[in-house]
Parts: sequence; C-alpha cells; structure tokens
Amino acid sequence: MKRKMATAFALSLALGLAAPGMARTWAITGGTIYTLGPAGKIEHGTLLIEDGRIAAVGTDVKIPGDAAVIDAGGKIVTPGIFDPMSQFGVIEISQVATTRDARQGTDFSAAFNVAAAINPRSVLIPVNRIAGVTRAMVSPGGAGEGHIISGQGVLMDLGSTEDFVHKNPAAMFALLGEAGARHAGGSRAVALLKLREALQDAADYAAHRGAFQSNRRREYALSRLDLEALVPVLRGELPLVVQVNRASDIEAALKLARDFDLELIVAGGAEAWMVADQLAAANVPVLLNPFQDLPSRFETLGATLRNAARLGKAGVLIAFATGDTHNARKLTQAAGNAVAYGLPRQAALEALMLHPAKIYGVADRVGSLEVGKIADVVIWEGDPLEVTTYADQVFIAGEKIPMVSRQTLLRDRYMQALFGDSPLPAEYIKPGND
Repeated sequence: MKRKMATAFALSLALGLAAPGMARTWAITGGTIYTLGPAGKIEHGTLLIEDGRIAAVGTDVKIPGDAAVIDAGGKIVTPGIFDPMSQFGVIEISQVATTRDARQGTDFSAAFNVAAAINPRSVLIPVNRIAGVTRAMVSPGGAGEGHIISGQGVLMDLGSTEDFVHKNPAAMFALLGEAGARHAGGSRAVALLKLREALQDAADYAAHRGAFQSNRRREYALSRLDLEALVPVLRGELPLVVQVNRASDIEAALKLARDFDLELIVAGGAEAWMVADQLAAANVPVLLNPFQDLPSRFETLGATLRNAARLGKAGVLIAFATGDTHNARKLTQAAGNAVAYGLPRQAALEALMLHPAKIYGVADRVGSLEVGKIADVVIWEGDPLEVTTYADQVFIAGEKIPMVSRQTLLRDRYMQALFGDSPLPAEYIKPGND
C-alpha cells in the first residue's frame, strides 16, 4: 500500500511539474488588468491569449468562439513576476553539495556558464511559479576560490522542460565589496585590481587574437575561454552585474564602468540610496532586496527599508531580488514592504515584473501585458502585494500552468490521511479553492 501511494505521489508530482494546459486560446474576462504598459490600468477588462502571445487587451475585446473563458471578475490580472537574480534549476538543497551547481572552484571564471547544469524539473520551480514567478535570471552563485568573476547567467522561463532558456548568456556576474575582498585575499583594492586586470587582458586579447594564437603575445591572467567570454562585456553587448553594497564600493564600480565603458548593473546595493544621484546620472539599475534593513555586516551599516523609495524618487531603475530561490514567491511581500516605506504602488509592480525585463534587454518580449508580447499572466485573488493574497491562476507563454507543487501535493496527501472524506477544516482551505 505504501509503495502504491509513493508511486501515485511521484506520478502526480511529475504531472504537476510538466503538464501544460491544452487550450491554445484563452480569454480572461472581467478583471482589473494592470498592463504596466501604455494602456495602464483597465477596469473590467478582457485579456485574450492566442498561440502563446497576447492577442488583445481592453474593454471591448472580441472573444473568438473557440476560446476558453476564465471569469476574473473581482480579481487582479498582472504580468508574471520576473526574478532578476535566482538559482532556479541549479540548486535544490542548500546543505547538499551535490545539488548545488551554481558555484565552482575550477580554473575558469568568466567562461563558467550555468545553462548546462539547469534542471527544469527542480521541485523549487513549481513551488514558486504557482505563486506567480514566471521568468528568472539564473545566476552563478558566488565565485570559487580566488575568483572575482563568478561567470555567466541565463534567462529562463519556469513553465517548460524544453526550450526553457531564452537568452544565453544574458549577463556576466562579478564580486566586489566584502565578498570580493575575501576571494582576493583580504582587500577590496586587490579585488578591484584583479577585475581591472581581467578586463584589460580581455581588451588586449580581442585586439591581438592572431598574435596570441601564434604565441606572439604576453601571458594573460585568465584562460583563453575566460578572455573570450569577457569580450562581449567590453563591447557593451553583455551587462556586468556587480554584487556590492557599501556606497564607496558602488562608487568604485561606477568608476570601473566609466573607465571601460561597461553596461553596469548593481546587485545588492544596501547603501545605494546614498549615491542615488550618481546611479541615476550613469543610468545604472539596481537589483535590491526591500527586506534588507539591518547592519548585519560593516558594508550594510546604511541599510534602510526606504532604500527602494529613495532610489525610485531619484530616477534609478530598480528591480526586486531577495536572492532566496527557495522562496522567490516572497518577492511580492518584499514589494509590499517597499510600498509601506514610500515606494509608489505602480513602481513596486514594475520592479517586480517590468523592470527586470528592461534591465536584461527583453522588455520587447515580456514584462507587460501588451499585444504581441509573450503571455506571462497571473490572475490574483486580490491585491498581489498583500501577504495573504494567492495567485489564482498562472500562464507562462500562454500555457495554463497546473497550480500544483510538491507542497500542495503533500498538503493534500496528509489532509486525506487525517480527515478522509470528511470536509476539511476551514483554516486549511485556501480562499476560493474548496
């Protein structure tokens, strides 16, 4: 009996992870639609999805006869959440080294790319996607010993086990500040020196490939593959995401970007509000965690819950990233906290959904509910920034996602064992899902 139950559980888990909706045309009607595009907020609107893309959005949309209609009356419809710095598919259990593929201690740094290690069947994916997370940047999770450059990240969707990577590479990641100093031997100055040396070597390599290949060039600090990987960064084709928190370290990263004409993205930015005007003037976005408010390290002494509001007011493009892949679903709570401390509500939704797409150069495809864009759509029971609100239904690339995860299956399994066919107690039932 136990073996049969385990087999059924495994089968239902597999189906929940991979089974797409069957209909190709969907009409979501009657909801309040936050398009995050030129159409703005639409009351009692209709969103039409055809062949994975948004075909129409508005109050007078003609619904095809073959469309499956979902009544979203009294509910809120938004784009999907875009996690701008995650480790989906390359981490499973933090304390089990064999399930962590985001870190590496090899001879390679810039050439390291997480794409080949991604497991699209990770149980962490459905846990977060049924909470509205539809796309993510999968980033290398810190450098190996001696590495200041962590490697390359890729963009993926959370709705498929095939063709799930959509931009590879999408960014290069590096460490400065305390983490960079630790990997450089103890000093921020050495970390910055090593990063400069790597970029200088890559520039020299790009200009003298022929001489290098015929052994007529000096020895470089990095391998050929690492140098090749850095060339797009120097050309401005690939952004450099630098993890840094202290205001002075952010200023050092800004100077580095000016010196090499880099497309810089600041990640962390606990003290970014102190240099908000400089960030805005340089058009450098910040990936920040609105929960960060304690001086847990010397480089975060200036952390404040008003960081997001102050950066937004200064004109800095911000996106929310908690860095917690296991609980990326808490991004909505983080956004709600930012609103409570002064960030406008519209700006918070944009930081969850639209701004990550802008930062990584894919806003022409995702991030807002506009005709022609990929249909990543979430129907919410109520205000998505309220901690008690659930996602009622999620679509990724136009596919209706099963609202099932390992956690919901375990809940249902043990509820059945406890209560059998008796009605479940009201406190165990998700609102609107009996």
